[in-house]
Amino acid sequence: MPVSEILVILVAGFGAGAINAVVGSGTLITFPTLVAFGYPPQIATMSNAIGLVAGSASGTWGYRRELAGQWHRLRWQIPASFFGALLGAWLLLHLPPSVFITVVPVLLIAALVLVVLQPRIQAWARRRSEAAGEAADHVSRAKLILLTVGTFVVGIYGGYFTAAQGILLIGVMGVLLPESIQRMNAAKNLLSLIVNVVAALAYTIFAFNEISWTAAGLIAVGSVLGGSVGARYGRRLSPWALRSAIVVLGLIGLWRLVLA
Repeated sequence: MPVSEILVILVAGFGAGAINAVVGSGTLITFPTLVAFGYPPQIATMSNAIGLVAGSASGTWGYRRELAGQWHRLRWQIPASFFGALLGAWLLLHLPPSVFITVVPVLLIAALVLVVLQPRIQAWARRRSEAAGEAADHVSRAKLILLTVGTFVVGIYGGYFTAAQGILLIGVMGVLLPESIQRMNAAKNLLSLIVNVVAALAYTIFAFNEISWTAAGLIAVGSVLGGSVGARYGRRLSPWALRSAIVVLGLIGLWRLVLA
C-alpha cells in the first residue's frame, strides 16, 4: 500500500472518529475514501465497520458522564441495538447493497427533520405531560415501546450500512425523550458502539477473507484518536451548535449518497 494511501486513510479515520463522537456520520468520510482507492463497496463497508469500532469505544468513554441516569431506558435499547445489528449484518451478507442504499436518503431526511423540530416537539410533549399531571421527565410505556422499536430498526440499518446511524438515533430519541441533546448523544454513542461491535464480529466470522485488514487497522488507529478529540470538544458544544452540526453533516451525507 502506498504511503499516500496510508496517510489518507489514517486522516479519514481520525475525521470519522471525531464526527461519530459528536454527530454520528463518520462513515460518510471513510466509506467513500476506501471506494475511491478501489475497494469494492461491500469490502469497504465491512472493513470500515471493523475499523470504526475502536473510535466508537473512545467516543463512548468520553461521554460516560452523560450516560448517568439513562440505564432504565438503555436496558431496553441495548438489546434492541444488538439484535437489530445482527439482522442488519445478515442482510449485508445476503442481499445486494442497492436494496438498502435506495432507502437511506429517505431515512436520513426524516431524521434531519426530527432533529430540527426536536425542541418544539419536546416542548409540546412537556405541556401535555404537565396538563396530565405527570412529571416533565416522564416517559410513558407507549413511548418506551416506540423507542425500543425505533432503536431496533436503526440497529438493522446500522448493521447493514452504518453511515449516519447516529443521526437516525438522535432523531428517534429526540421525539420520544425529554432529554438534552448532549445526553442523547451519549446514549447514541453507546448504542452505535454496540451495533458496530456486533456487525464487526459477524463480518469477521462469516467473511474474514473479504475484509481488508490493513485498511481496517488504519481506520482503527485514526478513529481512536478522533473519537477522543471529538468527545472532548463535542461535550462543550451548546445544544444549538450540536444540532446545527448534525443537520449540516447530515445534509452533506445526503448529498453524497444521492450522487453515489
